[in-house]
Amino acid sequence: MADLTREAKLNRAFVKLADTLTDDFDVVDLLQNLVEQCSEILDTQAAGLMLLDGLGELQLVASTSEETTLIEVMQLNAGSGPCVECFTTGQPVTVGDIEGSGDRWPAFRLEAIRQGFKSVHATPMRLRGQVLGALNMFSIHVGELVAADAAVAQALADVATIGLLQERGSREQTLVAAQLQRALNSRVLIEQAKGVVSESAGLTMDEAFAALRKYARDRNLTLTTVATAVIDRSIDLGSRVGAKGEAGSRV
Repeated sequence: MADLTREAKLNRAFVKLADTLTDDFDVVDLLQNLVEQCSEILDTQAAGLMLLDGLGELQLVASTSEETTLIEVMQLNAGSGPCVECFTTGQPVTVGDIEGSGDRWPAFRLEAIRQGFKSVHATPMRLRGQVLGALNMFSIHVGELVAADAAVAQALADVATIGLLQERGSREQTLVAAQLQRALNSRVLIEQAKGVVSESAGLTMDEAFAALRKYARDRNLTLTTVATAVIDRSIDLGSRVGAKGEAGSRV
């Protein structure tokens, strides 16, 4: 690995991230690759990644070391630190000298120093204003990331963010598709039940539908539930409604 040039490492990182983005890719695997590649390419000694969960809370989902995990968890518990601020503002946050950072984030400063880290750079996981989390790189050396390194970190984070949004979008589309299919299935049942009631009670299809709806509303049941019961003969709605002449007064 040491004999690879920086450009070769960067190319390999992008290829690895792209290869991870298969149709059924694993999110944790993607993010673990991201923190490992960033830590290697940018010559930082550790990296971690916080991601917004489905409940709107930040969670630590990937890290390169236990030391990083402790610092990230501490920030989450305290609700403050450069990584949390990066997520909140959607902007990169760099601390070139953690020990000399004053009292801005005292708990973070003490824990980072205890773990041997002297600087940190936090990069937002964002796309067009939507912030999903923050990628955080820790170094045992004093000094900020140079502009070129900060741009590399942001580029790698952007690739992963696109993948995450793609995955979330796919799940949402799948959910919508499932809901649509359930609606379509329910409609088929209702049409069948309308036919049963129409034939048994001598009603038009519109009158049969009105009878189904009234029965469901009067008993606080779903229309699908009533339709299913009519089809399997658990409910004899035709005899309840009566002759066609009575339907108008009962429905």
